[in-house]
Amino acid sequence: MKRPAFKRILLKLSGEALMGSGEFGIDPETVNRIAAEIKSAKEAGYELCLVVGGGNIFRGLAAAAKGFDRTSADYMGMLATVMNALAVQNALEQMGCDTRVLSAIPMASVCEPYIRRKAVRHLDKGRIVIFAAGTGNPYFTTDTAAALRAAEMGCEALFKGTSVDGVYDADPKTNPDAVRYEALSFDQVLTDNLKVMDASAVALCRENNIPIVVFTIREKGNLATVLGGGGTATIVGAAE
Repeated sequence: MKRPAFKRILLKLSGEALMGSGEFGIDPETVNRIAAEIKSAKEAGYELCLVVGGGNIFRGLAAAAKGFDRTSADYMGMLATVMNALAVQNALEQMGCDTRVLSAIPMASVCEPYIRRKAVRHLDKGRIVIFAAGTGNPYFTTDTAAALRAAEMGCEALFKGTSVDGVYDADPKTNPDAVRYEALSFDQVLTDNLKVMDASAVALCRENNIPIVVFTIREKGNLATVLGGGGTATIVGAAE
């Protein structure tokens, strides 16, 4: 099914997408491949901003379950996203892309503080903007940060690059009979508790009418295909 094409989009990358075949950390070869695809999308005329997760380095929720103070664990997770954002920025700039990293937690030595008007200005000047440190607040995921930044930047859609090619009614990694959805409504995702993004992120996208496109970032060249409205993905939007 042909999906609509968008111009200004927010790309949400899971931290795990940067691990490659490893079990932890950042794989330079994988980061370079993803950066090359982002560069190609930019050259095709898309206005791009990114939010990168931190699960390849540190997961606040998992650490809290093991006894960490939840607030401290979440801040540690936010710092992990800054490391990932700098890795993606480095790869993009080595390819000649003009980028800016804006962090919700001010750290002037390594990146700019997040200021909405400045971020919009960077996009208007044709730069790729990478948002780091989530929302800057504990108890909120990078999914919610992605939905929030997409709304603030006036993005037409939120593209979530994951390890699977869409939304399923069960985990396709453990259930071979899982069925992939071609399209879903925001309400169905929330009612059925489908694991697209956390409920706060889905609700925020619903309130601002920002479609969510879920696709796999692990296939080489898939980003350009999905951005163009083709390939395999699930689109979550308003009910018709």
